[in-house]
Amino acid sequence: MLHLVRHGQSEWNLTGRLQGQTDDVPLTALGVEQAAAAARTLAGRAIAAVHSSDLLRARQTAAAIAAALRLPVSLDAGLREQGYGDLEGRPSVDVLAEAPYDFADPDAHAPSGESLRQVHDRVGRRLAFYARRYAGRECVLVSHGDAIRAGLAWLDGLGPGDIPWRETPNGSVTTVRVDR
Repeated sequence: MLHLVRHGQSEWNLTGRLQGQTDDVPLTALGVEQAAAAARTLAGRAIAAVHSSDLLRARQTAAAIAAALRLPVSLDAGLREQGYGDLEGRPSVDVLAEAPYDFADPDAHAPSGESLRQVHDRVGRRLAFYARRYAGRECVLVSHGDAIRAGLAWLDGLGPGDIPWRETPNGSVTTVRVDR
């Protein structure tokens, strides 16, 4: 069983900036509370391990969860958010209004960024790896909204052009049983 946790609210979530793989964006006070709430949700479960994206906002969330579970955190760059390259740090509303590329095209990407296909394949492979590694056990994977949506689509057998919108609020825990 995989428990996919989206990091708590970051400073850039609060200000509406596109984060992507920018590393140095910390959690807000609310984000710290959301991480603690995720830890409470997972407390008492027989969790074997906590793995996290190596980006700061995910590391901070994972640290709160791991402390509550008395487990170490293992970092995995494969759990990172989609890279938006040159667009990172810009207001999301501006990026969406300008539509610098076709967001629905699974092979399109921002300059120096990553396509949906690349995210779908990267995160899907990581989730499949953890499902095999922890077969019959539970583990926590701390990641990001778009990465979680892409990974869930991969697990559901959906291609990168068919990723459905799934609400993944900051600090949310999505639990999936994986038979792969």
